[in-house]
Order: sequence, then C-alpha cells, then structure tokens
Amino acid sequence: MTVSVVLYTSDLRVHDHPPLRAAVEGAQEVVPLFVRDLAVDRAGFAVPNRLAFLADCLADLDRGLRDRGGRLVVREGDTVSEVRALVRQTDADEVHMAAGVTAFARTREARLREALEEDGCRLYVHDGVVTVVPPGDVLPHGRDHFAVFTPYRKRWSAEPLRTALPAPGALRVPSGARSERIPRRSTVAGVSPGLAVGGESEGRKLLGSWLADQVDTYEERHDDLAGDVTSRLSPHLHFGTVSATEAVHRARRRGGAGADAFVRQVCWRDFHHQVLAARPEAAHTDYRPRQDRWRRGAEAEEDLAAWREGRTGYPVVDAAMRQLAHEGWMHNRGRLITASFLAKTLYIDWREGARHFLSLLVDGDVANNQLNWQWVAGTGTDTRPQRVLNPVRQARRYDPDGSYVRRWVPELAALDGPAVHEPWRLTGSVRASFDYPDPVVELSEGLTRFRQARGTA
Repeated sequence: MTVSVVLYTSDLRVHDHPPLRAAVEGAQEVVPLFVRDLAVDRAGFAVPNRLAFLADCLADLDRGLRDRGGRLVVREGDTVSEVRALVRQTDADEVHMAAGVTAFARTREARLREALEEDGCRLYVHDGVVTVVPPGDVLPHGRDHFAVFTPYRKRWSAEPLRTALPAPGALRVPSGARSERIPRRSTVAGVSPGLAVGGESEGRKLLGSWLADQVDTYEERHDDLAGDVTSRLSPHLHFGTVSATEAVHRARRRGGAGADAFVRQVCWRDFHHQVLAARPEAAHTDYRPRQDRWRRGAEAEEDLAAWREGRTGYPVVDAAMRQLAHEGWMHNRGRLITASFLAKTLYIDWREGARHFLSLLVDGDVANNQLNWQWVAGTGTDTRPQRVLNPVRQARRYDPDGSYVRRWVPELAALDGPAVHEPWRLTGSVRASFDYPDPVVELSEGLTRFRQARGTA
C-alpha cells in the first residue's frame, strides 16, 4: 500500500483542496492530519474565540472525511515531530500541505522538509490553496512585491484562476493511524457569547445564501453599519473552510457591481498576503517608518483601556468595540473607525490595537490584521498616510439614524436619531441621566497632536 499524509493547517475543508486531491490521486491510502501545535499557544495566538471556532471546523472536517470513507487524525505537539512520527508509523511516501506566508509557516515548512528528507519522504507544498493568486506570482518590474493596491489589483484580476476542485469521492485511511480526541467548543472557556459557528458545512451554506440573497446590494451598502450586508465569510476564509478561489469563481459567475466589490475585497486579502510574504517583519515592525513617538505612560494607558472597553465617549467607536467583544467579529467600517481613533486620534501605537484585535477576532489573520492596522496607522501601504477618520462624521454617514449605536451602546438607546452620536451636546439633568462617559479627548486636540507628531501641522 502506498500512503500519503495531508497536513491540514489553515485549509480545513474537503472541497477545492489541491493537497487532498493530489494525495488521493497519488496513493492508495491517505492520512488527513491536523496538528495542534503548542508553539501557537506559546506565541499567544491560541485565544478562546479562534480555539472554539477551530473546534467546530475540525469536527465538521472529520464528518466530511467520514462521509467519504475517511477520518481526521488529530495530534498535539510540535508539528514536525508529529508528522515525522506519523510518516514512520504508516510508512508514508509523501506529505502534502498548503503553502503559508508567515515567518512561522515558512520556518515550519523548512524544518519539515529537512526532517522528511532524512526519512526518505517527499514534501509537496501546494500554492493557491489559502489565497487566490499565490504570493509572488504577479510582481512589479524590479521588485519582489506590490506596495500599492491598485496596480496589484489590475494584474491580479487578469490572472487566470485554477479550476475549483470537487471534493474527493472516497478515500481510505490506514487503520493504524492513531488520533487524539477532536476538541469540542464546549470545553473552551472565555468565548464571546455571540461567536459564529465554524466548519465547512456552515461556510458553504453561508457563501451560497449570501451570493443568492445579499451580494447584489453589497456595492452600495457594504459600509452600512446597522444594515450589515457584509458576507461574514472572513472567519471561514481565515480557517480555510471556504476556498477563496471557489468564492471568486462563484461571485464572478453571479456578476454585477456587488459581486465585483466582493471580489475586490478578496483581492485585498491576497494583496496583504503577498506583502507579508515579501516582508515578514511587517507583522511587528513598521512597513514604512514615520519616526512616530507613540504616547506612553499612565494617561495613554487609561485611554487604551477606555478604547478596549468601549468607553471612549464616542458612541460609534464604543459600539464597534463592544460588537468585537460580544461576537469576536467587527464590521469592516467599524474596524477602520476604531483603528484610526486609536492610532491617530489617541496616537497610541498600532501594535497595541492589533494585539487586542488578535485577542478577540475569530478571523484574526496575521497578514490581514497587522497590515490593515498599518494601513490605517499610516505606517503601511496607504497612499494617504496622514488621513484621520473623524468618528462623528463617519457615524453620520454610515449609521445615519443611530441604529448601530443604539444596538451596542444600550445606555444611549433613549436618544433618537443622529443625536445618539453626540451625547456630550446634551446639557444639565438630561446629560446627567445617561450613564455614559464624556469623550476621552476633543477631536480637534487629537488631530493637532497627531499632525504635530508627524510633522504635518
């Protein structure tokens, strides 16, 4: 019997899975493997919301494999050690896995390749599994990546897509491939109460229903905070329960302005992956340094705490931060508003915000989280690095009747219409009746401080 191992990482699905397809076609028996790597815990990335969603994903992946005669093998420990032990146990000839872009993923791949070569086992790393266009496939002349989105999108849009692959009809797992128990969401403590359900079945259902019912309004309403017509697919793209390539194929077949706008967002995801692949240090250092002297000390810590807790005195900022705490997810427009408020209005290091987001976001992806934060902070790829989003203007534009704020900041629910966005304008006993803080900073003060710090005042 020839045996292949499929090492699952951030690609937890059976549909459109090139490593799984290659293993099934090239071997008589296949071992689908997921390793719960303890190095992820030590790095601080194993947070409750993602662990709970991961548990859903692994259980659903196991069901999908069992429907085809297989099963998922789960191990815990060092990925390289666990893969090597399984290869020796099953006498496997090949290991297949998806390519990653982070420094951790690349180091893991290099270690795994070296270890398997010693055992006479070949490692196949497949591109275009996590992203639509693999990082490095489209390049500007004389550079190793695109630093500006618009020219990248033009080249990305012209790239031919590989065909989306159906799930395998059947697979056979060696009987001796031992597995630990698949984790359960119910065993994870500290999960956000409104966290979405994970898994390929849920992701495919969500993609299908959104494309059928809501995508047509996406172009005109994707920034509508209360309307929330976004796809909510980001957790599924992060865990790979939905294929980005298949999603683009299906959106393009649907057609229209909404589908085009959705594909543009998927392109942004690929853009950030190709930046991080070329500049892995951008996960923690400024892509374009601005000589910032970020605020520190007791007052800055108090402002940071107010931001985290959704008590800044700016209702739209606080609403978005409370949505994050409750759902482990935040509307994209909310992410822009809250990030700009922290990094520019409060002038607090973007890394503090990125760290807090990663502690809660179920879609907490290093490439997209860190590089979006840098984009907003003006240290990344934004072509207008000095722009500052005014939260009141943003609220009036994207939550005009205040419905989003009233949902997440219930202490202001009695305020009608757009008045909810500026409670500090209330006077006397009316103002005193609302248990809601005054703004932590005047917007004009924050803007002046930021411009002076950046030398643009």
